[in-house]
Amino acid sequence: MSAAAASLLARAMVGDDARAFALLAELSEALAVSLDLRRTLPLALQRIADYMHVEAASLFLLDELTDELECKVCIGPVDLRGLRLASDQGVVGRSLTDKAVIIVADAASDPRVYKRVDEESGFVTRSLICVPLTTAKGTIGVLELINKHNGEAFDATDAGILRLLAAPTALAINNARLANELVEQQRLKREFDLARRLQKLLLPKRRRAGFPLLAINVPAHEISGDFYDYFDLADGRIGFVIGDVAGKGLDAALLMTRAASLLRWAGKEGLPPGEWLRRANEEMCLSTHGGRFVCAAVGYYRRATGEVHMAGAGFPPALLYQGGLCTEYRSDGPPLGIVVGQEFPETRLRLGGGALYFFSDGVTDVRKGDARLGQDGARALIERHADAPPEVRLRSIVSELRQMRLVDDTTLLLLQETQPSTAILLLRQAFPADAERLRGMRAELRQALDRAGVPADLRDRLVLAVDEACCNIIRHAYAGSSGDIVLSLHRDGDVLEFELRDDAPGVDPGRVTPRDLAECRAGGLGVNFIDALMDGWRLQPRVGGVGNVLRMWKRCAAPAEEMA
Repeated sequence: MSAAAASLLARAMVGDDARAFALLAELSEALAVSLDLRRTLPLALQRIADYMHVEAASLFLLDELTDELECKVCIGPVDLRGLRLASDQGVVGRSLTDKAVIIVADAASDPRVYKRVDEESGFVTRSLICVPLTTAKGTIGVLELINKHNGEAFDATDAGILRLLAAPTALAINNARLANELVEQQRLKREFDLARRLQKLLLPKRRRAGFPLLAINVPAHEISGDFYDYFDLADGRIGFVIGDVAGKGLDAALLMTRAASLLRWAGKEGLPPGEWLRRANEEMCLSTHGGRFVCAAVGYYRRATGEVHMAGAGFPPALLYQGGLCTEYRSDGPPLGIVVGQEFPETRLRLGGGALYFFSDGVTDVRKGDARLGQDGARALIERHADAPPEVRLRSIVSELRQMRLVDDTTLLLLQETQPSTAILLLRQAFPADAERLRGMRAELRQALDRAGVPADLRDRLVLAVDEACCNIIRHAYAGSSGDIVLSLHRDGDVLEFELRDDAPGVDPGRVTPRDLAECRAGGLGVNFIDALMDGWRLQPRVGGVGNVLRMWKRCAAPAEEMA
């Protein structure tokens, strides 16, 4: 409370009007315990009007979207609710913009007064006073009183008392808004969680080893507008879909749900890819509005012949990596959901031992500094990891993308016949989960990496990464209990894969993430080191909830004599 306001209140109390203090206490208590301002504010405004002995009172709140003041509550012969004024219009607007109490002794002669209400209603405004409603974030509205019953003009004492009464009113409004925002955030979170669960249910379950299709989806935000699907047909073909919905947020997620279901339904009929997209386009044009559309690629793969039959609708070009060369297959059809009657050209090709990649524009839009990765960058990324097994390759590509800045949902689909594993076991050792036993583990691992021809500098960093992972297992997974750790090291082509198994209670993989390096505290950087060194890593609980498996992989060219 300012000194001036306190002085005015003291004057009122000395003048046998301590009712002001009682009213202030009552208003503060009533407004503090209620978040239902539609019920509380009219009662509060009526109490203020009765105490101040005025003919009319109104409360205006600022609409930040339109920069207008809207009358939310009013007392008196004229109903002003819904009246909107520009933020600089009339005495109310001036009080808001100047953040000041304004007293008008003679409304008829004051040009600042908004006279339209009097002209339309017949009510006569003789005198008025406006007080801004102020919070820590700024002025949110104005409290206005009109015409004292005794005909006198408002004075400085009235202004001081009204400022005191405006303070708890502004605080209550601000608190109610914050509470409503929190409720809205919780509602949106529930809706996002539901949308995310629905999206996960729409994605196909991962197939057994040897299945030629692999896919991964990385949302840029809480939910994704990308999707993929694959399914078996009765004639032995495998159908596949990958799509990208224009836009972001809940609307895009809902359209993604509809588009994914529609494309699966149409593809299950075994229609030629062009007809498959044509039918989906007709349905989406009937139900999609507001400029929304869907880019997609669909097709079939026949394993017996290695033939791919596909078509695209505004989707980025597919890339076939075969024999060290990349061939681009453009998507010549328009996006789905824009114009009816469109045709979608089809393409046929043979894998011939190659790998066919489909990816949403989240891959080409990823940022490295200010530059986009682009189609050429995506091609170079594929070529860098081309020698790794399909699953390791896909994880490595995504891991490298994550090291850049994702600005859109990112989805990749890889079609390739898997070859029998050529992984060579370089080391397997089991040891107790005891920090004292890590010295022996490090020595054996260092020797195994030496035998594999790993350069000394990389060898030492890999040993350190495995040591950090073992320390985390001992400290956080076993957490003082006893058990064993099993370390396996394989080489598959140019990829070294490290696997650590334990029998500790299952760990939630979502809680094992690199720490924010901006945090000023010691320790806890093992995950950061692993994340920076390895091309990729994945932690999974073992079946049954007891035990965990950590896999880490690093590309390292095999020695020439080993590759011969």
